[in-house]
Amino acid sequence: MSKLAILWGFLRLNLPEPIVAALYGERREIVEGRRINAKAKAASDLVALLRAGQAMPSVEESRQQLAAMAAKLEKPCPASVAKQDITLPGAEGMRPARVYLPEGVGDEAATLLFLHGGGWIQGGIETHDGLCGRLAEMAGVRVISYDYRLAPESPFPAAVDDVLACYKGLVGGNAEVRADPARLVVGGDSAGGNLTACLMHDLCEAGVPLPAGQVLLYPGVDARLSTESMQDLRDQPLLPAERIDWYLGMYLPEAQDRQDPRVSPIFSRSLGKQPPAFIVAAGHDPLWDDARNYAEMIRAAGGEVEIVEYPGQIHAFMSLTKVIPQGDEALRETARWLRARLG
Repeated sequence: MSKLAILWGFLRLNLPEPIVAALYGERREIVEGRRINAKAKAASDLVALLRAGQAMPSVEESRQQLAAMAAKLEKPCPASVAKQDITLPGAEGMRPARVYLPEGVGDEAATLLFLHGGGWIQGGIETHDGLCGRLAEMAGVRVISYDYRLAPESPFPAAVDDVLACYKGLVGGNAEVRADPARLVVGGDSAGGNLTACLMHDLCEAGVPLPAGQVLLYPGVDARLSTESMQDLRDQPLLPAERIDWYLGMYLPEAQDRQDPRVSPIFSRSLGKQPPAFIVAAGHDPLWDDARNYAEMIRAAGGEVEIVEYPGQIHAFMSLTKVIPQGDEALRETARWLRARLG
């Protein structure tokens, strides 16, 4: 790969959006009528350059790459938001967590329990520090970021079980902090969106008090990987189908049924019983159809859902806010829904 090409890719990505759009002109991919956003195109092209000719990384290399991307491309947690590291229950012991409190918000405030993305094998409190802190400030709520166990060290159902144990501890008063389910929303991005949806299924099945809502940011809800967008965008540089297969291969035991609702929550029989959902979908993300299909199935089951679509965006764009302005727009929309839902 050319160092000059990579340098130009970084420079282009950091130019103002109108200039980037002018540089590309009409040379931006269109998938089923959805033209990729200029800044999303620049980010995709840079990732393609950086990965060109490289074999799939090791798990540790992939974790380091995600951490580096978050540090370089996500706006940081606002200085006005107070942070405190705590521990919360997991299925096999206590797990790290971080509490975010914006100015004027106390420990008994309305709460968002946030579950980070990263393909179930990577990511954590640090990679999503900026997103959680900024959501806390924008929505005026307490955010609790939870660090569930990762594969391949702890494959399915470790993460799902951890999230359920964490939720029960929070609402049952058996944790370092407490949350009233009537003033609690659970949310997450990507794999964290999957775990959020899986939690809703688990709570309905177990008869545990439900939260006030759920936030699903470009979630993966169907592990069959057979949707139209998964095929159309299988080579999208940021999240190609090959990489999704790699994640799932480490997360799921070999004989695992991929239609188990704790893996693919789109197969849950409890969609109509779940709390109101807010979903963000990105049109140049292979998970575009996952998000839209899930919204349709919730509605068909009699549930309440609001979906906000960004037809030109890529996966994880809400964590790329230093370079993709629409990431901020999507954060503001999410904060708007949280304020309305939590009062």
